[in-house]
Amino acid sequence: AFTKCCQETGFLMVVKCRQENTALKDCLVGYYSDPLFYEECKTEYLKQREEYRATGIKKKRQKVMSNV
Repeated sequence: AFTKCCQETGFLMVVKCRQENTALKDCLVGYYSDPLFYEECKTEYLKQREEYRATGIKKKRQKVMSNV
């Protein structure tokens, strides 16, 4: 919703997209403070780092698609 609002309003997004921005922040804070999510990300990172150190080949990042 925040991305769509910003795309539609342009430079006025600072004023017009406050509600969407607040909802986005609340969602992100929920994930950042979740210990299970933290452990999942840490495990994935350590797995990728181990693979890179063994092979020397970087794995391409997965592109996240927005729901726009």
